[in-house]
Amino acid sequence: MLKINDVSKSFHQRGVVLNNLNMNVNEGDSVSVSGPSGSGKTTLLNIIGLLDRPDSGEVLFKGTSVLSLNHEESAFYRNKNIGFVFQDHLLLPYLSIKENILLPLLASKVPHDEYKKKVDESLTMMERTGIADLADKYPYQISGGEAQRVTLVRALVNKPSLLLADEPTGSLDRKNARNLGDLLLQMNREYGITLILATHSGELAEKMASQLVLSEGKLISVK
Repeated sequence: MLKINDVSKSFHQRGVVLNNLNMNVNEGDSVSVSGPSGSGKTTLLNIIGLLDRPDSGEVLFKGTSVLSLNHEESAFYRNKNIGFVFQDHLLLPYLSIKENILLPLLASKVPHDEYKKKVDESLTMMERTGIADLADKYPYQISGGEAQRVTLVRALVNKPSLLLADEPTGSLDRKNARNLGDLLLQMNREYGITLILATHSGELAEKMASQLVLSEGKLISVK
């Protein structure tokens, strides 16, 4: 599904972050990327999601090079294929939980019939993730663990092929972190969504089928 060839990225103040990095991810995989702060985990996810561009190299998604896409094409690629879960939930405070979850559907401008189907599917996911009773609440009225579950459902509402999670449990206590990790794997298995997550948590990393460590700009397989 995803193939990264010789990707390099440097920043003026940080120097080289990714150094001719290579990565292959198959459909349905669950992959963790670990490494110290500043090692480039977020940069790697941002490049995969076209939120950033490498200095050199190639990113292939289902056999198609995506780095040549223009701004509009990149947005379409993200909306259609990729879901994002970040450490900060980034929920809009003036929208209800249900409205926050459905926001990606408005951005992707799906037809009316498809929109109704996806709304029904999102309600089912809310039930399965235990947040259905939060639909009419606002972000300030829910806990951090609940907010991350909302973010996960929002990321899945367009049924992406690939879910990118950047330190998804970083702001949660151990119990909620464990619950969210289990939920991510449940979605990976039941929906067949490929999962790549960046994490400092060894406990979360060990739950993934493949474990990678980002060191000196390259990925090292440890599982």
